[in-house]
Amino acid sequence: MPAKRPARPKPPRKQPPKPPTAATVACWEDDPGDPATTPALSPITVPVPNQSAPPLPYKLGGKAPAPQIYQPGNLNFVYYANASALRRTANFWGGIVPAGTTWEVGKVLAVNIDSGVDLNAFYTRGGGGDAPGLHFFHASVGGRVYFSGESPDVCCHEMGHAVLDALRPQLFEAQTIEAAAFHESFGDMSALLSALQVASFRQALLSETGGAINHASRLSRLAEQLGAAIRVGHPDAVDPDCLRNAANSFFYTDPQTLPPSAPASQLSSEPHSFSRVFTGGFLDALAGIFKLQGDTPSPDGLVQASQDIANLLVTAVQNAAVVPDYYSQVAAQLVQAGEAGPFNGKYRDVLKSAFVRRGILSLQAAATLSGISRRGARGMTMTATGQPVTYTRALPVAAISAVSYGLKKNVLKVHVAGEPKHLAVTGSSLLLGPAEPRSPQSAAESYIEDLFQRGHVDVGRHGHPTAALKHPYAFKTHIIVEHDDDLLLQRTAFDCGFHFPLDQPF
Repeated sequence: MPAKRPARPKPPRKQPPKPPTAATVACWEDDPGDPATTPALSPITVPVPNQSAPPLPYKLGGKAPAPQIYQPGNLNFVYYANASALRRTANFWGGIVPAGTTWEVGKVLAVNIDSGVDLNAFYTRGGGGDAPGLHFFHASVGGRVYFSGESPDVCCHEMGHAVLDALRPQLFEAQTIEAAAFHESFGDMSALLSALQVASFRQALLSETGGAINHASRLSRLAEQLGAAIRVGHPDAVDPDCLRNAANSFFYTDPQTLPPSAPASQLSSEPHSFSRVFTGGFLDALAGIFKLQGDTPSPDGLVQASQDIANLLVTAVQNAAVVPDYYSQVAAQLVQAGEAGPFNGKYRDVLKSAFVRRGILSLQAAATLSGISRRGARGMTMTATGQPVTYTRALPVAAISAVSYGLKKNVLKVHVAGEPKHLAVTGSSLLLGPAEPRSPQSAAESYIEDLFQRGHVDVGRHGHPTAALKHPYAFKTHIIVEHDDDLLLQRTAFDCGFHFPLDQPF
């Protein structure tokens, strides 16, 4: 009998090809902190950010480094730290802003991660010699190089300026303290909300605060690293543990009664300083909304709270009239927005409480808001449908005396916060009852005097040879231009507020 042939071995089963592993890069969870006082933080890894993703695309200048895990301390790490922070902000606001929202500076927001030596960052539409978009800087302090574009707090703040400019471009040119201060507050609110989109950070925040997120924490302390660098040369210019702390106790005061500058422990009319009043109220409101998400603090509740308050904020910004007491208009519109739609008054009490305790809404304003119908404002607003109010693109222009500023002509024209009020509310007076609203002309004159005192206006060739106030070392946020045979004051940028080139005296 013939022997059996040995069985032919079966070929190995083909394994399906493994999907390609998405490239990852390193970035910071939130601000890396003050290296001298806080424990060293470790970067996190995220997928390579898609800078061109709609609806809010951006583009970092220069050639992108090869996607890989870089260590902190070099420009390649800064590149992806910046791109990743901006991606989380663009993703967040992109899901909140109305469809069709586009940047004021073009289809794509340009980003320069290193525009030179300075402890600064700014957003600009262009003008004054800077390309439109976001600009970040670097500086060496105490043997350590600080990159302002490395911090998510700084990145998300600056993109916040661009988001607000897309939503309410009138605020860019409004020459009034509260419009400028709200721009800075919106940047800080953008940083707070963007941080809450990072899962690991949400868990760390709950462990740190026990759910009381308006207590001082990694969330409330904004731009700790940049604050540490500035504090070396200017110890009273920033908070002791950060650039600005959203967990503060500042109460609304008519900004026209405040000094143009003050130590960080005090309130001034300088927009970054005065912004802390609204930011503090916002953080209190956010904490209250989070508390209403459930009895047990949870990371998911933080996400929901951030989305809800951002939706309310965007509606409020679109509806609030640009007037001298802009803070009270936004706060009142926040309360009103919460009365309609899916919120149905759910957050009414925490919103009113947060802004009344800060004096942003007077007691009388809050009491009147209680009578607002959910279909529209009864007797307080000119709308009756609950739909967003529409405003003309350009603000009114007023003429002020130019002699005091050393200009060659007698008249300086400015855009004033003179839109028609739709809600008859104001903040609190420090004496009794509601504050008396200022006129748009008075508010503009006060703000422009502050600008010239702080040296933020580039008078160029329009200044008198000897009488002009030029302040050669101060950062310029405004320029004087010719317009129809007159002089016109124009804003060029919203900056970080701390322009300290190390080779200049101030």
